[in-house]
Amino acid sequence: MKAVLAKPYPEGMIVLRVAALVWSAACLLSAAAQEIDHPDPKRRARAARELARQGFEAIPRLERLLSDHALEVRIEAVKAIVEIGGPRSIDPLIRATEDNDPEIQIRATDGLVNFYLPGYVRTGLSATLRRVGTALTSRFTDTSDQVIEPWVQVRPEVIRALGKLARGGASMEARANAARAVGILRGAEAIPDLLQAIRSKDDRVIYECLIAFQKIRDPKVGPEIAFLLRDLNERVQIAVIETTGLLRNREALPQLRELLQSARSEKVRRATLTAMAMMPDEQDRSLFARYLGDRDEQMRAAAAEGLGRLRNRADLLALEKAFNEERKMPARLGAAFALVLLGRTEMSEFSPLQYLVNTLNSAAWKGVARAYLIELARETPVLRSLERSLPRGTRSEKTELARILGQSGDRETLPHLENLTKDSDPEVQREALSAVRTLKARLP
Repeated sequence: MKAVLAKPYPEGMIVLRVAALVWSAACLLSAAAQEIDHPDPKRRARAARELARQGFEAIPRLERLLSDHALEVRIEAVKAIVEIGGPRSIDPLIRATEDNDPEIQIRATDGLVNFYLPGYVRTGLSATLRRVGTALTSRFTDTSDQVIEPWVQVRPEVIRALGKLARGGASMEARANAARAVGILRGAEAIPDLLQAIRSKDDRVIYECLIAFQKIRDPKVGPEIAFLLRDLNERVQIAVIETTGLLRNREALPQLRELLQSARSEKVRRATLTAMAMMPDEQDRSLFARYLGDRDEQMRAAAAEGLGRLRNRADLLALEKAFNEERKMPARLGAAFALVLLGRTEMSEFSPLQYLVNTLNSAAWKGVARAYLIELARETPVLRSLERSLPRGTRSEKTELARILGQSGDRETLPHLENLTKDSDPEVQREALSAVRTLKARLP
């Protein structure tokens, strides 16, 4: 039995079908354009939804709907603009942040972030928005570690709009969401707005401002947030303690020492000792040495970090003992980090530096190892060792080391990363290309 082969469409038929599709799309666009002037707001809202299917050419018509007196129409308009996205959506979304409705402000905020961090709207606050009558409900995720790549340039007017929203949005949720967005976009220009917003009475707004400060990393902010170190909300207190350490605000060390002694919460004690370890003072050396034997592994890890950053070689034996005998990952990683700071930069089988690199293969602990290695790679001997280890690494080691070297490398690191862009593994290639861009953005 002969197989029946499908005959291709004649060339003329294909042209007719394409023309029909174009005509159909044009008709839909024309119909939707007429509906946006309909007196019934439900029809105008439906027209906004239809226009979303037409792409960037529909944005000018949707922007008109942002001034509609009916809330449901403005909501559908901003949703449609966010769905279309692209460069043409930026100005209308900035305008939408000035609306007096919190849902529109939240959706506009997430849309702006989504342009610079594609996919954000699927996980941002707008993805959880629900409106029942006049009531609006939403759910923040517990943590937000997202941040744009260093080479991404954000338009200044976007940061200004988000900063203004953070200090004066229509609801506390809208303000907190804008503060989170400023952090994700590394919006240093909005720091004055965040400092004003942080003096609100809302714990969520305060918390999101603190996380934004952690991502922006401007040391001048440290003294401005010290008044929150004894905040009654534990989550806020821990966040401000962590931010104080990350920003290296040494003026706060006396307050941190008091907190370490008076804190009743184990979480607060851990955060406090970790913050002190980020900016250790010689007078705290005996304190770090004492906590190196604490029953809590997080406290032991922080103590090791502090001793390592003090770089007193008299602590080498105690740290080697901790590294060799420790059975808990946080404390052993902390001891490894400290030993590398004290000069153990070799890459032998059981060396501390090799242990940190090996940990990059662990899904549970690679984040900790990465943070340690980013700091350690600022030391030239460590940087050179990590560069030499690149070719023989596993996939996880290569991808993680590429990120690390992108953030801490120097001009001599570029050839190593460029060689990695030719790796046989596509995932490694992508991370290496990203690291090259990050490093080039950092270099003078």
